[in-house]
Amino acid sequence: MTAVKAARPTDVFSRDDWARLTAVSPSRGLWLIVHGWIVAAAAAGGTALLWDWHWLAGLIAFPFAVAIVGGRQLGLSILMHEGAHGLLHPNRKVNNFAGQWLTGAATGSDLHSYRAYHLTHHKYTQQPEDPDLALSKPFPTTTASMKRKIIRDLTGQTFLKQRSGQMVAAWLGLKAILQGSPATDGKGKRDTSAGTPLNRGGAAGVSAPVTDLDGAVRTTKTVGRFLLIQLIVLTVSLLTLGIIPFLIWIIALATTFQLFLRIRNIAEHACTTTGSEDPFTHARTTYANLLERTTVAPYWVNYHSEHHLFMGVPCYNLPEAHALLLAEGMDERMTISSGYWDVLKQVTFKKKQMA
Repeated sequence: MTAVKAARPTDVFSRDDWARLTAVSPSRGLWLIVHGWIVAAAAAGGTALLWDWHWLAGLIAFPFAVAIVGGRQLGLSILMHEGAHGLLHPNRKVNNFAGQWLTGAATGSDLHSYRAYHLTHHKYTQQPEDPDLALSKPFPTTTASMKRKIIRDLTGQTFLKQRSGQMVAAWLGLKAILQGSPATDGKGKRDTSAGTPLNRGGAAGVSAPVTDLDGAVRTTKTVGRFLLIQLIVLTVSLLTLGIIPFLIWIIALATTFQLFLRIRNIAEHACTTTGSEDPFTHARTTYANLLERTTVAPYWVNYHSEHHLFMGVPCYNLPEAHALLLAEGMDERMTISSGYWDVLKQVTFKKKQMA
């Protein structure tokens, strides 16, 4: 299958518009990272203070904090995705550091592996070669199936499945590092005998799949960064407000982050009329209210059609790109949904009762 057809910016935008839309700010991307961590810390820390004041107040606030923190964890993953496109900072070294350590490490992603994986997704969107096709291909599905997925996410089953696969690959990589094993054989071909596939994380998900020893070694380093960030969060939590902020962080990572990641993945491509001839059909844009922007759609990730059309546009300029597309009447060619609940209704159906 050939690569999907790309959009031509000059067909829609003036030169001045395009220059403005694609300008990467040296401060806005970094500020969004700071914002994500501050909001997560405020939600977790505020709940800990409420708990100290009265355990019942803290108990009531706890699930709300888990939801907010899970949304910011997704936000950090989205910002890692920005880094994969070189959109966090105009300086490549700063961009890569921010995407690797300040965002991706928090949820267990490797920026460089993800970048290669994700750009393949852009090149072959919804085609057989698309590594993210498994995220959208099962849809539409039954409401019963969707409920089971939600339960697995919110009970931590999805988290345990993903992390166990990642840890197995990391263990293989660690043994290879300790034994001094090369990542390739003497002929320069990758040794795939020890490969352990991981769950496909999708856009800004947990990690790209691991299929060979070289990938296992990279996963070992990814897990090392992930565990270091968790240790830092734990240390800061214990030195300030006790264990509760860390518990909120880790519970969110195992539950709401997984659910929000799934819903966002579904909304981006499931049940769209994707085809290689019209780039305006490659993804879905979903309008998001305040609650959705707090949870499943942080940092303008809901403008996914615009992102696939013009992936050199930073996330903070996607709303303007959307407005300019509407002004040109391009919405008639795009897949646009009124909200995430609307998307979930589109991708599910009730199984007919047997007579």
